[in-house]
Amino acid sequence: LCAASEPPVTGTFVHSTPRAAVEILQNCVLGVDDKGKIAFIEKHQDVVSLSEIWGFETSDIRQLGQYEFLMPGMVDTHIHASQYSYAGTALDLPLLEWLNTYTFPVEAKYKDLDFANDVYTKVVRRTLKNGTTTACYFATIHTDASLLLGELADRFGQRALVGKVCMDYNSYPNVKPVVTPRFAPSCSSSLLSELGEIANNNKLHVQSHISENKEEVELVKTLFPGCKSYTDVYLKHNLLTDRTVMAHGCHLTDEELEIFRETGSAVSHCPNSNISICSGMLNVRNVLNHNVKLGLGTDVAGGYSPSMLDAMRRTLDTSKALTIQDPQHKTLSFEEVFRLATLGGSEALSLDDQIGNFVVGKDFDALRVNVCVPDGPIDLFPGEGPKVRQSSYWSFLPSY
Repeated sequence: LCAASEPPVTGTFVHSTPRAAVEILQNCVLGVDDKGKIAFIEKHQDVVSLSEIWGFETSDIRQLGQYEFLMPGMVDTHIHASQYSYAGTALDLPLLEWLNTYTFPVEAKYKDLDFANDVYTKVVRRTLKNGTTTACYFATIHTDASLLLGELADRFGQRALVGKVCMDYNSYPNVKPVVTPRFAPSCSSSLLSELGEIANNNKLHVQSHISENKEEVELVKTLFPGCKSYTDVYLKHNLLTDRTVMAHGCHLTDEELEIFRETGSAVSHCPNSNISICSGMLNVRNVLNHNVKLGLGTDVAGGYSPSMLDAMRRTLDTSKALTIQDPQHKTLSFEEVFRLATLGGSEALSLDDQIGNFVVGKDFDALRVNVCVPDGPIDLFPGEGPKVRQSSYWSFLPSY
């Protein structure tokens, strides 16, 4: 959708704003400039004046169908690309045993670039098919394979943060390095300090894991007796910044969440994984009440699905389970979950100045959704409006 060579599109647009979890813009027209930025989004009634300003023919405008809408691309804030080959097949052990039994042996194979190319090609293609236009990837300790993942994401058109510990190389405009200490139990204090220095000196993103399960939290207390909490470990090593995203956080205390808010760090909620390997259930409402940035993650392969639609469903399931336990808990709405998967994810990755919703000046990063394709998985009924169609999309559409 480049105004310099292609006409604008008109129809229904669904996105989130800081004030509205879901905003539905009907009968609007959107144009994109020659740099891929949103140039305008206005009511269709203004199309004549817009055509004069932007130099397009009104007869060339592309019209979305009655049952179509555009929405922002989904943002996966935490996914292990290197674990995709065994997703859904190894969920019988708790976290620490799971890592030793399944994860570490498989990740050792990534010294073989042919193996890496096969898996990384498949995971990038699969996540794109599932609507993930931005992904924050964990790779492995292998530099060449990590760079290959970045190259593949760039080739297929996916925006990505690619994490290889100490990685400081970046040659693709939409692929950035992210400093990646696996998690505190696998890192010495000196390594964490060096990574914190690298991240801050180069203004790099940081990703890791935190408070995923209770056994891990107790292990961190043993390994870092001089720190007040798991969060304090990262804080003291300068790894909590406004470009940091920490996965899970199931057992973070209110005091730790205050540190997240003060530093601008974000939490990646990975409900499929949290449940699949019995780590815990994050109280998303409590995180949001602390004004902490939060996005959603699939956490393949602890999570068995590479689909952000699945992450949305499991987020709502977890919230309802917490309400069953405590009737005073305020269950998340599907509108709130939609925002977490789009704008929330962009905020968690500190990319909300570029993506996340349809705001003039941001990159045009969107999904074209048709909920009425022949033999599709959704049945529509008379009188259903765009909000029902949007809900049907993420509630019923299967993962690819």
